[in-house]
Amino acid sequence: MTGMIRGMLAATALASIATTALAQDVQGVIGGLPAELKAQYDGAPQKVLPSAWDNFMPPPKPWKWCHSESYQGNPWRVTVTKELKRLVDGLIADGTVSSFEVSDSNNDASQQINQIRAFIDKKCSIITSIPGSATALDDAIDAAAKAGIPFITAAGSVTSPNAINVDSNYARWGYDMMTAIGKAQPDGASILLVEGIAGHPIVVQERQGADKALAENPKLKISRNVNGNWTANVTKTVVLQAIATNPAPIDAVWTTGSESRVVAEAFAEAGRPAPLITGSITGDALGYWKANPDKYRFEGHAVLPHWTAETLFRVGERMLDGQKPKLNTLLIPIPPVHSADLGAWYKDCMTTDAVSIFPVPPTDPMPEEWLDAYFSNPAPTKGWDYSKVPDACAK
Repeated sequence: MTGMIRGMLAATALASIATTALAQDVQGVIGGLPAELKAQYDGAPQKVLPSAWDNFMPPPKPWKWCHSESYQGNPWRVTVTKELKRLVDGLIADGTVSSFEVSDSNNDASQQINQIRAFIDKKCSIITSIPGSATALDDAIDAAAKAGIPFITAAGSVTSPNAINVDSNYARWGYDMMTAIGKAQPDGASILLVEGIAGHPIVVQERQGADKALAENPKLKISRNVNGNWTANVTKTVVLQAIATNPAPIDAVWTTGSESRVVAEAFAEAGRPAPLITGSITGDALGYWKANPDKYRFEGHAVLPHWTAETLFRVGERMLDGQKPKLNTLLIPIPPVHSADLGAWYKDCMTTDAVSIFPVPPTDPMPEEWLDAYFSNPAPTKGWDYSKVPDACAK
């Protein structure tokens, strides 16, 4: 019995040492990243591990590229797939890739699992994905890894250590937007919070970041907190209700969705002064700003489908090219958008009705030298040229 206990204690000690070494390895990689990337891991909610693909040997060309979508029911998701296809088509044209196949599970996790397993049976060379669940796909992802097929996610991390997650730090985003309000209103501000779907993991992360910024700046005060569910008509209704029941001044609206236009419209319709609004910039918001420059004030970021597809493609191509990611979670900075920058983001096709038009950042939000830092043997991404990204108004 004593020997058994000693053995168990020794195993526990070894596991503790291994865990410590693992953490030190991860922290060493993060510590060597460019400052812009290193900052993304500060308070990141995703579990960060060393990559499981150190010994990956890419299959012979031409490769079969498969994309597992969980939902194609809104313009944002459709634009991701369209841009990813454009980029992969470039590799098809030069013979590097033989085909590009897309599946859509329509928010059914069981269906997405079946579709991933079908991709494995078809011997896809790579599977990219916007996963419908952080945990439900893990067994299928592990099966893909066992078959030698990298599984790369965007716009949401999964918990399988065999995936490569190309994601962003939404807690950092929430913090940065609340901090922007503090900088714009140095004497203090009364703030309306408009959150997404209550309980959604990203909503929780964003709020954690906002609360951290609020704790650092006691001059910022919350007047009301409502949920707009990331939906324009819901957001407008709850903002109008909040305004009607709160006659005191509201200096800023902290929102993390793409509904800044309807927030500005609500304040204008209520005859209230235009507040500073945070969120993700959109084509309809830029159209509203162009038509009503005195009624739209914005400090936020650009959570956009084009660069989401582009970073997913670039990580996937590099892995098929034999490059080795150092971590399982590669965090991509969300491009900031300031009021003074709106003219550079605006295009003639953007009107208040342009809800399906998404701005394209004027410059590459993820320069190749930053992406290089995530790989142990970096090389330029084949088939990548930011100057060839279609204009936002391109059909």
